[in-house]
Amino acid sequence: MAEMTDEEADAMDELWTRTTPEIDTSKSGYFTEHMAHNMTHLVEVDRLTTQWLGTMTESTHKTTAEIIGALVREKISASV
Repeated sequence: MAEMTDEEADAMDELWTRTTPEIDTSKSGYFTEHMAHNMTHLVEVDRLTTQWLGTMTESTHKTTAEIIGALVREKISASV
């Protein structure tokens, strides 16, 4: 990949300094969908639970939040 010339770097700097990029907030990216949600609900768990959740996320291709949510819904259903 070719490097930028000083003129190209100056032009890009000028563009980003003087203009505000438009962001489409109706769409979300990987971080929004997978990471941010999980980071807002931090819970401390023991080592065995952490290992089990790690194994389950790998084998089911679900997020930790999805696995815990399913367990909670299962427990709620059983108690009704």
